[in-house]
Amino acid sequence: MRDLKVPGERHPEKAHRPDQAQPKKPAWIRVKAPTSAGYKDTREILKSNRLHTVCEEAGCPNVGECWSAGHATMMIMGEICTRGCSFCNIATGKPEALDAFEPGRVAQAVEKLGLRHVVLTSVDRDDLDDGGAEHFAQTIRAIRHRAPQATIEVLTPDFLKCPPSALETVVAARPDVFNHNLETVPGLYPAVRPGARYFHSLRLLQRVKELDPAMFTKSGIMVGLGEDRQGVLQVMDDMRAADIDFLTIGQYLQPTPKHHAVARFVTPEEFKGYETAAYGKGFLMVSATPLTRSSYHAGEGFARLRAARLEKLDRA
Repeated sequence: MRDLKVPGERHPEKAHRPDQAQPKKPAWIRVKAPTSAGYKDTREILKSNRLHTVCEEAGCPNVGECWSAGHATMMIMGEICTRGCSFCNIATGKPEALDAFEPGRVAQAVEKLGLRHVVLTSVDRDDLDDGGAEHFAQTIRAIRHRAPQATIEVLTPDFLKCPPSALETVVAARPDVFNHNLETVPGLYPAVRPGARYFHSLRLLQRVKELDPAMFTKSGIMVGLGEDRQGVLQVMDDMRAADIDFLTIGQYLQPTPKHHAVARFVTPEEFKGYETAAYGKGFLMVSATPLTRSSYHAGEGFARLRAARLEKLDRA
């Protein structure tokens, strides 16, 4: 494991990266700044419960739209990650100890927001023996208690340095959707996701299905990092071999000049082509647009995912 930095020191690895030019965004990428009352209400509920969101920490372009509707992806286990991926804008360093009261605060926020579908994610916590698996499980159970009407989707780390029991702990807590993003094609992992391993992440998702065949699995990648179409199609094949149900594909957006450069902006027509190809390969649900992110319209996606499974069973 790499040496970790002191709390509060943000992006130490990124300071050593050369600046990369940030190309002008095309019209289909631009979004309006958030100003609605719903956005402000959501922000206040999250702030009052001292919660972090990946929406803010990762600079998601959809934050205005989602928060205006009361939807937010809550990021547990702090705001400092033990990894330094070149695409990600979340702080890198030494995290603080887990907050034992955080699961309860998350559940309270879910109840106040009236969420019907909850997305939980986290920073990587390579400093913890179980990678934070039990904390995920406690948060799932707390939400079930406070907001039993809500369905729950988790977007987890890869648990790379953890025993198999870590993944088993999260699956045993019975989230409705288990999501873990592959992020990019395997050939770009050394530059984009150096602390992870492509086939480990793929195997993690396959193992979820072995532990609970009824659980929906989901994964996503970014495009515009330097991959080619054939590489994306191969990732789709790898995902289907692991029985992944739901695929998301979105445009990579460079957070700062210190991050991985945008190789190009993929057109909406190309995204439509990826969607068509993915459905042809057997995914139950596909979201492929320039602004697609893992949790973007996740509730609607989950409803369509369940409907697609029922339709498939009816045809069988």
